[in-house]
Amino acid sequence: MSTVQGIETPSGTVSAYVARPDGAVRGGLVLIHEVWGLVGHTRDVADRFAREGYVVVAPDLLADQGITEEKTLGLGEAIAGPDDEARNLAQPKLRELLAPLQSPEFGAITAGRVQACFSFLHDDEDVAGRVGVTGFCFGGTYSFSLAVHEPRLLACVPFYGHAAFSDEELGRIQAPVLAFYGQDDERLMAALPALEAALGDAGVEFTAVVYPDAGHAFFNDSNRFAYRQASAEDAWTRTLDFLALHVA
Repeated sequence: MSTVQGIETPSGTVSAYVARPDGAVRGGLVLIHEVWGLVGHTRDVADRFAREGYVVVAPDLLADQGITEEKTLGLGEAIAGPDDEARNLAQPKLRELLAPLQSPEFGAITAGRVQACFSFLHDDEDVAGRVGVTGFCFGGTYSFSLAVHEPRLLACVPFYGHAAFSDEELGRIQAPVLAFYGQDDERLMAALPALEAALGDAGVEFTAVVYPDAGHAFFNDSNRFAYRQASAEDAWTRTLDFLALHVA
């Protein structure tokens, strides 16, 4: 069963897609979308997790920044695809859309909204405090953010997310982290050794899975140029096993 609900946050009400299992509840999951906004792919992933027994809250974190499903339609494929002309047309559109996201104010507001979604789930009677987080790209980054700021979090599963935090901030993470990357995602691959070292020094349980012949957005089966079926299926299985171990 899925509904659209308003969730109260320190910066106003945020609309969220909420998917609930038909049967027994194993736990709760905050699901954070890619930079394209709360699109059909994200809602589909929420439904998949609900079928596995999780109450899923997928907030729409970018609509009030003008980033909507209608405005970002096709941009992901254009940027990941082989057509240079299409890529060159898409990149300035994307830069314009994403410009408001660079402000520190946006980051603080968004982190607060994600924490409010966590609390909404944590207080759900069926969930009973058993909450994890997962997200993709933009959502992977804010999955790390929730792990830094929320000690009650039980599991963190970022897909190709940035973790631009100080060593002190990373040391606050108490939840185990399972992170997924594509080998061809150069910026994240360059940053991964330092992240592994910092989390290791902090005693954080951190597992990084890197898929060869995959790049950014390899899990997104609505992007025919980025999607890698074998990697996505393996990551899905690993995610369910991880959540079963730490959340369910």
